[in-house]
Amino acid sequence: VELDSTDLKILKKLQTQARISNIDLAGEVGISASACLRRVKELENNGVIDKYVTIINPFVLGLGVTVMVSVTLEKQVEKALESFEKAVREWPEIMETYLMTGDSDYLLRVVVSDLPAYEKFLMERLTKLPGISSIKSSFALKEILHRTALPIKV
Repeated sequence: VELDSTDLKILKKLQTQARISNIDLAGEVGISASACLRRVKELENNGVIDKYVTIINPFVLGLGVTVMVSVTLEKQVEKALESFEKAVREWPEIMETYLMTGDSDYLLRVVVSDLPAYEKFLMERLTKLPGISSIKSSFALKEILHRTALPIKV
């Protein structure tokens, strides 16, 4: 997919204001409303715009503990990787999962209400997965920066 500067302006604006009206978006990027709507639909259809979401403050929902979890598997074979990835996709506490290079195989960002909730998650879910060699947990003391917008240069 090739993106021109107008597409990039649309994307940049939608990342920070997804509920902007089409008329206002068109005005921001300097094109007609019909051209803007056509471009947005094309960006959606081509998979450039993946989805629209609402970002909720986790503290309001009592989910104030963020844990970064490094997981190392016993073997890095395809079956073990697929099995682990399938399992972690099912657990809503896991917000992000990355296959890593370096000392561990996976890095998970887990959000829970408190330490007992994390202990329960760890003991009843994560440690019960077969093929795990080690699990290392690091607790976030304070969120300094959390971006959802990609750095688009226009």
